Amino acid sequence: MPYPIVNSIISWFLKKRKHQMELFLKYPIDVQKELLFKLLQKAKHTEIGNTFGFADIKTYKEFTEKVPIQQYESIEPLIQRARKGEQNIFWPTPIKWFAKSSGTTNAKSKFIPVSDEALEDCHFKAGKDMLCLYYNNNPSAQLFAGKGLRLGGSSAVYEDNNSYFGDLSAIIIENMPFWADFSSAPKQEVALMEEWESKIKAIIDETIHEDITSLVGVPSWMLVLLNRVLERTGKDNILEVWPNLEVYFHGGVNFNPYREQFKKIIPKKGFKYYETYNASEGFFGIQDVNNSLDLLLMLDYGIYYEFIPMDQFDGENSEAIPLSEVQLNVNYAIVITTNGGLWRYLIGDTVKFTSLNPYRIRITGRTKHFINVFGEELIIENAENALKQACLKTNSEISEFTVAPVFMNGSKSGGHEWIIEFRKHPECINYFTEILDNSLKSINSDYEAKRYNNLTLAMPKINIAKEGLFYKWLKKNGKLGGQHKVPRLSNSRTNLEDLMKLNKIS
Repeated sequence: MPYPIVNSIISWFLKKRKHQMELFLKYPIDVQKELLFKLLQKAKHTEIGNTFGFADIKTYKEFTEKVPIQQYESIEPLIQRARKGEQNIFWPTPIKWFAKSSGTTNAKSKFIPVSDEALEDCHFKAGKDMLCLYYNNNPSAQLFAGKGLRLGGSSAVYEDNNSYFGDLSAIIIENMPFWADFSSAPKQEVALMEEWESKIKAIIDETIHEDITSLVGVPSWMLVLLNRVLERTGKDNILEVWPNLEVYFHGGVNFNPYREQFKKIIPKKGFKYYETYNASEGFFGIQDVNNSLDLLLMLDYGIYYEFIPMDQFDGENSEAIPLSEVQLNVNYAIVITTNGGLWRYLIGDTVKFTSLNPYRIRITGRTKHFINVFGEELIIENAENALKQACLKTNSEISEFTVAPVFMNGSKSGGHEWIIEFRKHPECINYFTEILDNSLKSINSDYEAKRYNNLTLAMPKINIAKEGLFYKWLKKNGKLGGQHKVPRLSNSRTNLEDLMKLNKIS
């Protein structure tokens, strides 16, 4: 059982890391440049290093000329060989772990190599930095006087040809240092349970009598857990179960659609929300200021960053720019080179910079996770901001949603069809639709142009989902758990029609 003295000791160690951060905060471009050439030097005798002549690369320009930008499909044959036990293909140290992605934008699973360096110098370092930043901003924090409740995804790890694969959360839990398990709940054997609904019950059994001081997990699934805790205990809010709860560390999806719901079940003045930006490919950003919407780009985790302006995006044929050339409020696709053996890898996320000193970002969406059937360029950020406005003005709340195009038919305009699961329904769905449409027009000029006189896009069509529909759909598709997400926007109608069919019979 952790005690206040333990909290004081651990917080002192964590706060010391802030001095190390000062180096990349003060010299961001130098730190990134030095990192790139360290990665090239380390991997110069790998198969990929020999193929692209890493040993001869002396400048960033040579790096961009010799090494192509690549998506997963291009490196998949190398990954498959590595999973069969071959080594020194894209990284010199042995790689036995592969993070299986949930396949949000692609039905096909991806297996991302996770080196020992990526675990130690990226993911574990980020976990400590997240706590370091929190303690530096909140000197009276008492996280280690209690325990942190961590909610991972599907936590089973599978062996295949002496390599192992599973959700990143499972890999991290498997390799976690003992002190982290000591300060966390649930215990490792519960955290690694595979069947989601049994795991939720076991987590509640173990934690409702613990002194939980922090929460860590994806908002959608954390909300499911917290509501189950309230059902189980009969309490009105989470603070009646865990009175010393002080912070929720979240990531994985945009928090805006969930913010008001969390405030209702955690009605504590001064309660903190800290956002992180991590993925199977690496840990990229951490909120470094209380009550901020921006994430500090972490530049010393063994990840070299490049960026592609989205108005010039052309997949692997795109031209990227280094960190030194980015501008404020431009939508960029991220390209990474990492200490896990990814070289100029297009991860599929888009961000914009809100500060250049230090470099802070906001996640804006996905390169493939948008609707652009009619030239409307609708990204997740647009959809979620418009929904927020519609909810505020109609006093409603949303649990989940997805959007798909309605294709043009002869002289009939196209449009967008939504299916929304409401936690609290608006009194008038037509008024809600009108506000949503007007909000989208106000924040996206391309959408507004296509909506002019209904010539290209008609008014959005909204279908109301029955309670629990998205949960049932994820369960039907074997995607229950922390890292699985509902695809928000798609240029295809497949997900929407599958949901509509299930909505009729559920």
